Amino acid sequence: MKKKIALVTGGYSGEAEISYKSAVTVENNVDKEKFEVYKIDVHPEGWNYIDANGNKTPVDRSDFSVNANGSKISFDAALMCIHGTPGEDGKLQGYFDMLNLPYTSCDAATSALTFNKRYTVAVAAFGGINVARSLHIFKHSPISAEAILQQLQLPVFVKPNNGGSSIGMSKVTEAEALPAALEKAFNEDDQLLVEEFIAGREFTIGVFKTNGKIITLPITEVITHKDFFDYEAKYLGKSQEITPANADEAIAEKVRAAAKKVYELLNCRGIVRIDFIYNEQRQEPFMLEVNTVPGQSEASIVPQQVRAMGWTLKEFYTAVIEDAIKA
Repeated sequence: MKKKIALVTGGYSGEAEISYKSAVTVENNVDKEKFEVYKIDVHPEGWNYIDANGNKTPVDRSDFSVNANGSKISFDAALMCIHGTPGEDGKLQGYFDMLNLPYTSCDAATSALTFNKRYTVAVAAFGGINVARSLHIFKHSPISAEAILQQLQLPVFVKPNNGGSSIGMSKVTEAEALPAALEKAFNEDDQLLVEEFIAGREFTIGVFKTNGKIITLPITEVITHKDFFDYEAKYLGKSQEITPANADEAIAEKVRAAAKKVYELLNCRGIVRIDFIYNEQRQEPFMLEVNTVPGQSEASIVPQQVRAMGWTLKEFYTAVIEDAIKA
């Protein structure tokens, strides 16, 4: 009998737009001979099952079930396809844990940790991973631009501390531009990460576990046509993504080793994408951030890496779903 899978998409943040694009790719590539897929849209106005004709049926949140064709449908696993809250920050994971429903992402604790960029780099540094110097700033306890620059050297990146897709992010090269960058990021979040720029090549790598073995996907090098890898570079074609990266094996092995160490250190599950800067002066990779629900849209990096590994997306999603069900 086919396993019933809830493809969970949407979300409550500006990243919902990316979630819907990811869901299209995933839904088109899940093995329909093994799985019955039900698209669940988690939206601020309600949670609904969306059928093939676009009809909406409310989700029963008491047990995360739906009625379809007159029958009650309970799921064998949730295939996580929400970027941002509540699907990437641990909220849905905690809900699913209470229902004993398996899901294809990191658990609630790891999801909540990695959604907070500052806490992620702090834990990574404690575990021996190279990270940039940074400051964690709260809206309720603001720090002046002058005080920030007494502790960090320009250039710096200013990022909303929670969230992804580079929304609200700025690169600051001159002191007078810092206040506007802080304001821009505070429009997206009440916590900020201000991080020193590290020169080097930007690499990103997908990592997942199947049958108890951690597997690294082929590395991608990101060469942006913008000043940094922002939203336009990620999703609007303003970057070049080379998969597999044209990197010496010695460099590639350091990135792979660091990625596996991060995956183990943070107790990750499912597919995770980890971003690094490789500083050639130090000859070491520096971790930037961890994406526990990485994009799966046609413009996204993980599907590129899966194909470069020689897998089809159908094989990949089957492995990810089956690993979640067995966990």
